[in-house]
Amino acid sequence: MEPGAVNPGWLNRGVAGIGAASFLDDVGKEVSTSLLPAFLTSTLGAPAAALGAIEGIADGMAGAAKLAGGALADDPARRRATAMGGYSATAVLNALIGAAGAAWQVGILRIAAWFTRGLRTPSRNALLTDLVAPGAYGRAYGFERALDNLGAIAGPLLALGLVALVGVRDAILLSFVPGLLAATAIFIAIKAAPRLEEHERPPLRLRIRPVLRGELGRLLLAVSAFELGNAAATLLILRATELLAPSRGHDSAVKVALLLYAGYNLAATLASVAAGRATDRRGGIVVFLAGIVVFLATYLGFALTGSAIVVLGVLFGAAGVGIGLAETAQSAAVASLAPPGPARLGLRRARCDPELRQPRRLGGRRRPLVPGFSPRGVPLPCGLDRRERRGARPIGPPRPACAGPGCPGSPRRAGSRRW
Repeated sequence: MEPGAVNPGWLNRGVAGIGAASFLDDVGKEVSTSLLPAFLTSTLGAPAAALGAIEGIADGMAGAAKLAGGALADDPARRRATAMGGYSATAVLNALIGAAGAAWQVGILRIAAWFTRGLRTPSRNALLTDLVAPGAYGRAYGFERALDNLGAIAGPLLALGLVALVGVRDAILLSFVPGLLAATAIFIAIKAAPRLEEHERPPLRLRIRPVLRGELGRLLLAVSAFELGNAAATLLILRATELLAPSRGHDSAVKVALLLYAGYNLAATLASVAAGRATDRRGGIVVFLAGIVVFLATYLGFALTGSAIVVLGVLFGAAGVGIGLAETAQSAAVASLAPPGPARLGLRRARCDPELRQPRRLGGRRRPLVPGFSPRGVPLPCGLDRRERRGARPIGPPRPACAGPGCPGSPRRAGSRRW
């Protein structure tokens, strides 16, 4: 494959590697997530409010980390290192929860794990767009979300088996194994990605204003509002456990709640596949709005329902459908609306003639920067190697002949800041 080329088939080795990484990572993550309510309240004796505080802070830190991770994901080399390191760190931190002896230790480890998870997410999503054509974004994100939700089915079931064999603490510690396999899978996906061309690494900068403009900005505000109201899945497990415990006992209620959570993830898996296809055909915003409507109806049902297992099963399934629609559609919609290239730095690709090796679009300030990119439409030479870039001159009208050093049209040295 040539540098920068994309495999025409959307389900290629790289997409499969990212899907496998999501599956394995979620298996490990859900082992600790599904056991966390019981571990906190029963093993450590913490109140239910501690779980809500930990999950709320962890989700907030994950959101802040995604903002920082977006700047890292703008550079192809950084995004690959961030994805690899993020998957490895998340696996270690999640597993260490099993060694915690107090609720505050659980909180620190959970928040740190969610921070690394949020930091790697933009890099994983950007890596996925490197592997497929824009017309297949919906199917690629749907495939990744489906395998992620399949991992969330396998995780609670694996947790039940491990608890029966080794107990809660050791079960959480063993979640490191699938997490390590997830890091291996993302490494395979990185190797399958298009080979990087030699390029100058852009500086790390957070520029929020450009992405808050236009249709993309409105979509991001809607996504923020949705995430603000989206309760953690552990709170749904806790809600089901509290409703079922008076009639079934605590241990039986926990097992039933985990089975209901597996049904939630099965529904999310099926919805993700359908959402991916619908996004490619109808657009991500329509599918995203449908997911929000389903979510609002489901959470209203959780607030009003009783202990009937059938009703709880329907609500868990509906919540899975809502998250499957919303998560798949929002990722694909943002990817399709985001400007090409390192948009956070205000750069965009200049259209170059391969023979003339210069952009067809001229005008603007004159300062050589990165070949093939231009800030706000600045023309730049394309296809130059590093030595040629150092001596590159701005494209513009020919300079007037001048013999004197003080002539207005006299050339300046290539390294001058005036260029």
